[in-house]
Amino acid sequence: MPARMSKDSTSPAQAAEGATVGLQLVDIGINLAHDSFDHDRDEVIARAERAGVTQMVITGSSGASTRKAIELARQRPGRLFATAGVHPHHASELTDELLAEIEELARQPEVVAVGECGLDYFRDYSPRTAQREAFHRQLKLAERVGKPVFLHQRDAHEDFLAILREHWPKLAGGVAHCFTGTGDQLAAYLDLGLAIGITGWICDERRGTHLVPLMREIPADRLMIETDGPYLLPRTLHPKPASRRNEPAYLPHIAAVVAQARNEPVETLARTTTATARSFFGLPEIT
Repeated sequence: MPARMSKDSTSPAQAAEGATVGLQLVDIGINLAHDSFDHDRDEVIARAERAGVTQMVITGSSGASTRKAIELARQRPGRLFATAGVHPHHASELTDELLAEIEELARQPEVVAVGECGLDYFRDYSPRTAQREAFHRQLKLAERVGKPVFLHQRDAHEDFLAILREHWPKLAGGVAHCFTGTGDQLAAYLDLGLAIGITGWICDERRGTHLVPLMREIPADRLMIETDGPYLLPRTLHPKPASRRNEPAYLPHIAAVVAQARNEPVETLARTTTATARSFFGLPEIT
């Protein structure tokens, strides 16, 4: 049964209607293979397009989600793309057989990056030794296939950076997906050469306000934006959505918040982040 809406709630369709007309945005991290989208995935994609989100990179975080991401990307060539990888939560599942499959999937033309891979010491759903081994193995895979890496790090900065530095000279670039770290961590990532992905975490008054002054530190050609839906619904959406599920139609809101933090027009932010995403992932322009 659909969620009942209050006077102070809005639907994704209504949010999309309020998007700035004429913007072209790229959502570089959307978990569109997640089962929360199974009942209305086509409508989610349509709302995103109406909101100006013309291209999306679907995150692969396991064997199953990578296969699904590629399947979805093949249905909408030039609009949807995929990553291929194993999230640190699933590091214990990265057998030799799965690694070989991920490599084969990563070589598909719809796949634009290897990952989501990295380290997560906050949850520790997989042992840290397994996480580090899986990270090394996927970085070596990225070296072999010649595609950039889509990276996850939480509460593991030092180990993450040390492993990444070891492989960096042979990698085709990388993006720190859903960056939530400190100024020192940002500086370290930028010094290494990483691009930075910003999500609705910046809209969270409880834990994301430290990101606001950091936005001006990120060069325009290294900054990209993402929803990470269905997670991280921006808390500053008003009226509040009827559902807590995040989706790409809300990306213009994140763009506006990041643009304000950078003291630049949202049109400028849209233009530069889209150009950066297309260059980084090798996406075609949409005419």
